[in-house]
Amino acid sequence: MNRIGLVTYVARDYDEAIGFFVGKLGFELVEDTNMGDGKRWVVVSAGDGASLLIARAEGENQLASVGNQTGGRVGFFLQTDNFERDFTEWTARGVKFREQPRHEVYGTVAVFEDVYGNTWDLIQPA
Repeated sequence: MNRIGLVTYVARDYDEAIGFFVGKLGFELVEDTNMGDGKRWVVVSAGDGASLLIARAEGENQLASVGNQTGGRVGFFLQTDNFERDFTEWTARGVKFREQPRHEVYGTVAVFEDVYGNTWDLIQPA
């Protein structure tokens, strides 16, 4: 059986990204290993499924992708078992939602921004 284990998330700063994912969204910091020369192997997880490998941007091309990893489209989809709980808690913690929750055939959803402006869907499946 194959599965996606990690997805690279390009960040300006390791600790800034950790602060958002762990501090605001409640993700778990799975690993933070010093790799030398200022590089770290940083993995955060929301639970089951793929985790994010936070990679600090290096060079102009990578820095240009911070906050625009999917060209302006929603690029990340975070499923929840309790939309109202997460929406309420994250709003109180300062997470910026671009819209009010809406009900679609596939579930309850709202688009939010991460620390760099990448867009995510928070979804409670129908």
